[in-house]
Amino acid sequence: MDRALATGEASDPLFSDDAVDLIHLTSRGLPRSVNNIALQSLIAAFADEKSIVDESSTCLAITETHATD
Repeated sequence: MDRALATGEASDPLFSDDAVDLIHLTSRGLPRSVNNIALQSLIAAFADEKSIVDESSTCLAITETHATD
């Protein structure tokens, strides 16, 4: 994930270490799952007006991406 973010202009981290660990654990390292959870985490953090994606934003994203019918 760091490699993908390194191409951007931001010097501050976008994701906390806890958020990255949770994304990795939940996605099992599958690229599509990583992308889906990371995108939803960014949206959740933005909606809460946070400057960094933290574990709570990622938990919310996981709830959204793994919702069952």
